[in-house]
Amino acid sequence: MKKIYYLKTCDTCKRILKELNLEGVTLQEIKTESITASQLEEMYALSGSYEDLFSKRAQLYKSRGLKDQQLTEEDFKNLILETYTFLKRPVAIINDEIFIGNSKKNIEALTEALH
Repeated sequence: MKKIYYLKTCDTCKRILKELNLEGVTLQEIKTESITASQLEEMYALSGSYEDLFSKRAQLYKSRGLKDQQLTEEDFKNLILETYTFLKRPVAIINDEIFIGNSKKNIEALTEALH
């Protein structure tokens, strides 16, 4: 399976997608097509952590005062399912590998996996 979860209003996601070979890749725009619990479970199975999938850069993270709380893995899971903004983007699943976020190292590994 080759799938990328992204946000179309995110300039970083748009730039990354332009750079990738997307042949045979399914794209899911997470604002218009919400992540399901089973999709999040699949991401968790590959990453081993809901916190790794969680974006601490989200404006809601600060405005809700979540950064001052001790969040559990269950909290991270529920917040991601509650609103798309909490998913670190993009998330790519290529075969049995997961690539989370937009760090240069991560995008280089993703680019390599798609070739």
